[in-house]
Amino acid sequence: MAAFSCLISFPIWCSSGRKGNDPSKQNLSSIKIIGTSNRTWTKVDSTLRQTYGIATTFGSVASVVDNGYIDKERVRQNIPTKKQFVDSHRQGVITDGGVGYRQTVVIRSYEVGPDKTATIESILNLFQETALNHVWMSGLLSNGFGATHGMMRNNLIWVVSRMHVQVDHYPIWGEVVEIDTWVGASGKNGMSRDWLIRSQASGVTFARATSTWVMMNQQTRRLSKMPEEVRAEISPWFIEKQAIKEDNPDKIVKLDSKATYVNSDLKPKRSDLDLNRHVNNVKYVGWMLETIPDEYLEAHQLSSIILDYRRECGGSDTVQSLCEPDADGIRQSGVQHDSSQVNLINGFSLASEIFQGSGLLGSFGKTMMPLKYTHLLQINGESESEEIVRGRTTWKKKITSMPFPPS
Repeated sequence: MAAFSCLISFPIWCSSGRKGNDPSKQNLSSIKIIGTSNRTWTKVDSTLRQTYGIATTFGSVASVVDNGYIDKERVRQNIPTKKQFVDSHRQGVITDGGVGYRQTVVIRSYEVGPDKTATIESILNLFQETALNHVWMSGLLSNGFGATHGMMRNNLIWVVSRMHVQVDHYPIWGEVVEIDTWVGASGKNGMSRDWLIRSQASGVTFARATSTWVMMNQQTRRLSKMPEEVRAEISPWFIEKQAIKEDNPDKIVKLDSKATYVNSDLKPKRSDLDLNRHVNNVKYVGWMLETIPDEYLEAHQLSSIILDYRRECGGSDTVQSLCEPDADGIRQSGVQHDSSQVNLINGFSLASEIFQGSGLLGSFGKTMMPLKYTHLLQINGESESEEIVRGRTTWKKKITSMPFPPS
């Protein structure tokens, strides 16, 4: 378990306990929903029934009403207070005996790159969205994004400490995919969350991922033990299965200023920030991949990424991205080379013929590209640099054909 973690984009909103001083609340007698006219309702129950079936979704009127007032955000969001089994709006259903979650998604045009396949950033965003929707349907979601009622009472938020994603195939624009997600225990104070993406048309598995989450006190920014009331909330949802088996995960080494590729002037834009004014964790992946040569990206696709989160990144921070080709990746690619036969120039391995006068064409048959890169994002400080996240990426030759199982 990492000693320090990066805050994921789950902002927490707390409601004031004082009566009549919260501008986000309205009296039920004057509430106006989606253009309806102001009307006086004699009962809370009838009010909720009139506002597009909210009562049947909330399940418990008492849990959202405080002395005749109702939180406008909860009316607009329609957050369930009881477990739901089907969500027609999000195309989601509860699976695995009532504790897993499956969502059907269509890959949209803004989620793909130049080759019409979904980007790794889009896949990570889909992971985050389905995780939130899973908590949404559980009935445990409080006012915060991903925080349970017990977490809110203890001023706790989830932070991700590690994520491992493996991609066999990338879905294409317009393709319908099914995303399964579930949670499990991780040590005494952590939680794991896994995902599986498959093609609805072919059943082929596209990608799988596993992640580790711990709790942080929102005020002190320190990691916290899991309170018993929170454990009681989430443990009935735990499943003992893994999308990726990680018995002894490798430690990612820390790079220094001598790395082959360095981008030292990365500054977060306003669009990169979440509601906590911290950089969304998916943005980190984009910063990492920007350091890899374009020539390499044209012919290769990402097949695996491991992220070890260390700390948060704010909007005023200046970030440095370091990247180093992994020599072990070359040796593990199926062809053995000794150090006298492999030379790295600008991240590419070139056979010794180039340096012995045979020229570039004579080297093509023996040229090996690095299959792995090590990454580091850090904040450029005046005295020292603080790590944000370490990463390792693995690559393979691009696959252009759409995979289908044999008929």
